[in-house]
Amino acid sequence: MQAAGVVTRLESLLGEFVSTEIRIAVSLGIVIVAVAAAGLVIPRAVGRTQRVTANWTHNRFGDRIADAAERIENLVPINQILILLVRTVQLLLFVLTVIALLIVWGLVDVAWWLIGLIEAAVPTVTRVAITAVLLVLAALGNNVLKDIITEFTTDTSHITAHQEQILTRIAQVTLLIVVGIGVLSVWNIEIGGILIGAGFLGIVFGMAARQTLGSLIAGFVLMFARPFEIGDWIAIGDNEGIVTKITIMNTHLRNFDGEHVVIPNDNVADRAVVNRSRDGKLRVHLEVGIDYDADPNHAAEVAAEAVKEASFVDGNPHPQVFPVGFGGSSVELDIRFWISPPTPQKRWRATAEVVENVKDRFDTESISIPFPQRTVGYREDGFASREQPRTLETTD
Repeated sequence: MQAAGVVTRLESLLGEFVSTEIRIAVSLGIVIVAVAAAGLVIPRAVGRTQRVTANWTHNRFGDRIADAAERIENLVPINQILILLVRTVQLLLFVLTVIALLIVWGLVDVAWWLIGLIEAAVPTVTRVAITAVLLVLAALGNNVLKDIITEFTTDTSHITAHQEQILTRIAQVTLLIVVGIGVLSVWNIEIGGILIGAGFLGIVFGMAARQTLGSLIAGFVLMFARPFEIGDWIAIGDNEGIVTKITIMNTHLRNFDGEHVVIPNDNVADRAVVNRSRDGKLRVHLEVGIDYDADPNHAAEVAAEAVKEASFVDGNPHPQVFPVGFGGSSVELDIRFWISPPTPQKRWRATAEVVENVKDRFDTESISIPFPQRTVGYREDGFASREQPRTLETTD
């Protein structure tokens, strides 16, 4: 109604202008005013407003607001938003200029049609603008939530990287759900029907994707149970390696051959997990056989001294060597020593060094590490067996 009144008023005022020259002059005046306003007045007004606001904020709050302003500038593209605002006002001014020119040249019907089109489009354009603002706020909110959770978890050692990732994802999904509900409300879409449909869809999806949901639930269980963390040396079933990544769905390992192994979290939850890095120390077992003619106690002392000389072996707890059994050709000694921090590379180097030291000391003390031996017996003429000791050296 207000637009109709304005157009009628303009039409009555311009009814006296029958001369083409006057219409051209009025049109030029309208165009000049519109160009000046769009190209000079509006950009300068926005820029001056921005400077005045910045100066007032600085004078009012001083340096206290500097950090907050810097964070806002890093998260919010203020310059792009101002440019978009200026372009929107310029577009509106252009439309008004076109309507004014149509009225000046007597094309009132076309002007009415354009005004009606604009009035019909205003609600849709408003909804689109609100939707765009909500989506932009959601994107910015995701970044803000991530930074807040990161700052919170940095100050505490009770939250692992896996838990930080889960908390970030939960917060972001919650924000997206809230924004989605807001967008649906803007477009007057009934949320109740969508929730009912989502419930039925969730039942169908849950039945069709039981394994995926199992991995998802297991991911949350691992988050709270914390049987291992990124960088730990673990063994899960037949897979052993270093944990490189933990997601809601999978656990990623890098084994000792350089291969990347992806294990679903439901398989991780169903199997025994051996964490060799948890306590910061690891005991390594190494067996060696000595000849039956050798003294086990002396050999154990010699082996213990050899282990103590290894540079990759911890001195506390002390290495231990015990006779643990009778082999087919030797008495078995169990060499036990500790390494820290427990890494595959250190275990390999420590084991190699212990083998070399024990072998050298046994050679020095004339303690032999025998080859496998077998005693063969036979019978003569079907009578009592006569055993002829024959020693065969084999390598099996």
